[in-house]
This record gives sequence, C-alpha cells and structure tokens, in this order.
Amino acid sequence: MSVRELVVLGTASQVPTRHRNHNGYLLRWDAEGILFDPGEGTQRQMLRAGVAAHDLNRICVTHFHGDHSLGLAGVIQRINLDRVPHEITAHYPKSGQRFYDRLRHATAYRETVEITQAPVSADGVLGTSASYALEARKLSHPVESYGYRLVEPDGRRMLPDRLAAHGIKGPDVGRMQREGAVGDVTLADVSEVRRGQRFAFVMDTRLCDGVYALADGCDMLVIESTFLDEDTNLAVEHGHLTAGQAATVARDAGVRHLVLTHFSQRYTDPDEFERQARAAGFEGELTVAHDLLRVPVPKRR
Repeated sequence: MSVRELVVLGTASQVPTRHRNHNGYLLRWDAEGILFDPGEGTQRQMLRAGVAAHDLNRICVTHFHGDHSLGLAGVIQRINLDRVPHEITAHYPKSGQRFYDRLRHATAYRETVEITQAPVSADGVLGTSASYALEARKLSHPVESYGYRLVEPDGRRMLPDRLAAHGIKGPDVGRMQREGAVGDVTLADVSEVRRGQRFAFVMDTRLCDGVYALADGCDMLVIESTFLDEDTNLAVEHGHLTAGQAATVARDAGVRHLVLTHFSQRYTDPDEFERQARAAGFEGELTVAHDLLRVPVPKRR
C-alpha cells in the first residue's frame, strides 16, 4: 500500500528551543522519501521518528542558512556509513555550491556512496519519476532561496455507470485501462480525469510570485510562518511570512491542507498561529506543526 505523509523532524526558526529542533521535514511519497531542509540535529530527529538513511531518495535544500542546512553534513555521513544502495540526489541553490561542498566534507569520513548533485539555478522541473514531477520556484529572501513542488500526473477514474452503459465489464475493464479502447468505446467514454496530487514546500521568503506559483491548487502546503501578524514589519525586513500572510496565500491558492511551521522562538503560544490563520479566512484543514508530528497528505479528490 502506498503511503504519502509528511514527517516533521523540526520546526524552529533560527535557533532550536527546548521543544523545537532546527528544521527538517521528510515527505514519504509512495516508495520514495524526500528530505527537505535538514537543519542541525536532523540525524537524531530521524532516529526518533523512525526514519532511516535508506528511506531517502532526494535531499532538497531551500537555502544555505544554518537552520535549514547545518544537518546536511551528518545526514550525508550517515548515508555513507549505512552504504545506502540506491541513488540519492541533492538539490540546492547553485549559488551556494561552496556551502554544499563544505558541509559534504565538513569532517573526515569514508565515502561509500556517490550522491548525485543537481543544483538549482532557475525555475523549472528538476526531475521526474513515475509518480511525480519535482519543480522549483525562486523565492524572496536575503540569500538565494527556492521552494519545491511535487506534481503527480493526472490519471483517469473509471465510472461504473458509463462502463455498464457501454457493456464494458470483467477483463475488458483492465484492457480499457491498458489500451485506451475496447472496440469503438474509448477510455474517455467511460472515465473522467482524476487530478494528480500536489504538494509544496515553501520556506524563508517574503510574499512573491514564487510563493503563489508553488501553492497553487496544492493538496498540502508546508509553509513558513515565522512571525505573527503584529510583527509584519519584521517579517518583511528579514524576508519571512506571518501566519496571516501564509494563510491568505493558502486561501487564495485553493490549498486543502495547510501546515504552518518555522516559528520564531519569541512566541510561546502556538495556538495563536492557528487563530491568526483562521482570521485570515483559511477554511481548509490546518496544522500548526510540532516536532515528530506525522501528517497524512489528503486523499485524492
């Protein structure tokens, strides 16, 4: 059975707290695992969450601030220690190549695995698999930053009433799905488009076109909400979003499940992020993330 879920490894902005580790997020997407923004302490959080190095297929770094990337060194060394047998691809801003190289070789270790480097330098599709296309969009932050988006190809949903009306049954249903027609009856006659799922990961950024492009029509949007709305000026100055801004993006983009994360240590009441997100008019499913939380991706429509 396929599993699509977000495993939250850390949710702190800038510095860890007693209750929040630096950033880290694993997306389980069927047989693949995509690790986003491994901040300091990610390797230990993976252990606590039951995530192994063998679970990883891609590592996606949005930008090279420490709370989003300092854990890369430990994760890469663990991949090599465990001799992960399959290909792992690393995506990160090309302008930060020197930081990636330093983290990869931060200490001496035995390299047993070759991690494929696929730096990002422009908006577009970074890679594809049978179940998704991985896209990137540039964000607005003091250092170059990219958000990531998974888009599943659209499929077809068979409609029993139309199948019955055309006399398609038994083995012919499978044949219709494989070949696209049975006699004069086509797949379009007995099915409808089943929209593929969409997931987006948006970290440190001001409001910009990239944020909206990433969020558009997503089943799940994981997005930073570093500040509360009363500190909007600080958010703009430092290149971040408020809870209300993140929720407004989700509302306008038609997001089904909004996951708020990356919280400043100045705030002690996480419920206030939810209150401000609801006040902004977002009516979908809403999660204020905490460490080691598991969040299922909504089922297909």
